[in-house]
Amino acid sequence: MSVILAGTVRFDPARLEASRPRMKEMMRLSRAEDGCIAYSYAEDLETPGLIHVFEIWRDAEALHAHHNAPHFLAWRGDREALGMSDRRMSRHEVSSSQET
Repeated sequence: MSVILAGTVRFDPARLEASRPRMKEMMRLSRAEDGCIAYSYAEDLETPGLIHVFEIWRDAEALHAHHNAPHFLAWRGDREALGMSDRRMSRHEVSSSQET
């Protein structure tokens, strides 16, 4: 059963530009993980500093491994320094899906 995580995180708009390299690194390393189907961040065009997060993982085990990966743990540890706050994520377990 695949797992989708979707939500938002806020960055201090004054520190957003400086945080972009870390976000790109996080996306690159996460996308390279076994079981990662999709991993992206998108900046909200109307709300400065609001980032939309979307992830698809093959299964719960792959997501669990991601949450224990060194780059993820470093990312969590750097939240304050990067100006991240107000993380709001939802987890969805999907038994089937198809392209339309």
